[in-house]
Amino acid sequence: MIRVVVADDDTLVRDGLRAILELAEIEVVAEAGTGAEAVAAVRRHVPDVVLMDIRMPEMSGIEASRRIRQSGLDTRILVLTTFDFDRMVYEAMVSGASGFLLKDAGRERIVAGVRTVAEGEQLVDPKIARRLVERFVRRPPADVVRPEVLRELSERELEVMRLVARGLTNTEIAERLAIGTATVKTHVSRILSKLDARDRVQVVVCAYETGLVEPESA
Repeated sequence: MIRVVVADDDTLVRDGLRAILELAEIEVVAEAGTGAEAVAAVRRHVPDVVLMDIRMPEMSGIEASRRIRQSGLDTRILVLTTFDFDRMVYEAMVSGASGFLLKDAGRERIVAGVRTVAEGEQLVDPKIARRLVERFVRRPPADVVRPEVLRELSERELEVMRLVARGLTNTEIAERLAIGTATVKTHVSRILSKLDARDRVQVVVCAYETGLVEPESA
């Protein structure tokens, strides 16, 4: 069973997340109302995933995420935010978060997000991906020639990259392309290697910066 720590300064939000996760047979081993409490809870319970709010008292979710990463624990961090996107979410990416979802993403997507990052994958909510592009990514002119880095990718890898940029998980990509999840993972691994990208977030950025995907189609 997946084990989770829920970190949010709003008691009602924590209660709601606990109910959602427990209905999906995901165990909530602890709750935290501050960033400091989140770090302490993760160190004590070493959960598979911590659902981390960004803005919390005493210590932000960003700093808490950074300390969890620095501790060397295997816990994956799934950031939840009420904001479509802001500088703090971007900083959370740098701090080592494995996924990003809006709190209003809905029960099914939150559960799927927890399971996705627990399996070692990264997750970017489509709305956050779109805002990422609008705020931080430089888009090329419409007549730009496809850069050399993309020419190294096969047509199938380009297709997978487009879907990654739109925020789909490996399972969703597999369903869309009617292929196995293991095959999708192989494609994603090759894409990361060929692009020399650290994670899916960098793949998203590259897809928009090179014009492979346009914001209005995300």
